[in-house]
Amino acid sequence: MNIEKNIIIDGKHDKPILTDLFFKDDSTKKPVIIFCHGYKGFKDWGAWDLMAEAFAKAGFYFVKFNFSHNGGTVKQPIDFPDLEAFGNNNYTKELDDLESVIDWVCSNPKLKKNADTNSITLMGHSRAGGIVTIKAEEDNRIKNVISIAGVCDFGKRTATSGDLEQWKKDGVKYVLNGRTKQQMPHYYQFYEDFIANENRLTIKRAVSNLKTPYLIIHGDNDTSVFLEEAKLLNRWNPNSQLEIIEGANHVFGAQHPWEKTTLPNQLKQVITKVMAFLSHQK
Repeated sequence: MNIEKNIIIDGKHDKPILTDLFFKDDSTKKPVIIFCHGYKGFKDWGAWDLMAEAFAKAGFYFVKFNFSHNGGTVKQPIDFPDLEAFGNNNYTKELDDLESVIDWVCSNPKLKKNADTNSITLMGHSRAGGIVTIKAEEDNRIKNVISIAGVCDFGKRTATSGDLEQWKKDGVKYVLNGRTKQQMPHYYQFYEDFIANENRLTIKRAVSNLKTPYLIIHGDNDTSVFLEEAKLLNRWNPNSQLEIIEGANHVFGAQHPWEKTTLPNQLKQVITKVMAFLSHQK
């Protein structure tokens, strides 16, 4: 298996998009999966590498990347050395980054030998479940979309009425990262960008208009994004497929760092359900 790490893709926002590729170099064209990490996440989090290897072994061309403003850097792609970038991230930047990755995959001649760019699936975890669904609805190059522990509403996660005035006055608010103990900044531009692009960023609108096959996977013990959100996504798109992993939390039994050489059982179940879903879309 070929694993190529930390390839630099130029994005639209003056920061690099670090990208990983996992695939068998056997000169056969494989369906592409592009995976997007969630809020306070990164491409090397926990068991994502093991997940990528599992898909590559099964015959997929697996791509994962760091959003340009996720807080990582080229020299330190894990965790959040660049909190200024983190504070200046927003949903439209992430949509732009994803578009840059799709463009790169589709136009890179080095990938043509092993990647079938006519068969691209987007897969997003948590916040990125919304990002990939919006992008799939607006980009006809996407053939399938998968939301894993995905959110259903960006609006309610952007601001609460009680903190808006103070946020605007201060220009920034902070959220504690429980693992790294960093105070993560969120600049007021995040709210302004959401309001300016609210129609585009409404997940319900994208899900309701989605024409591509749509898989929703959620754990019934998820305390970060409740199962009800997955049920709403499923209700908004009657053609979608909802799979519930019994006992699974928000990260399907994984954690960071993940020092084992095997996947947690619940994340294995996610992979199995994704592969079964994609096998029926061929």
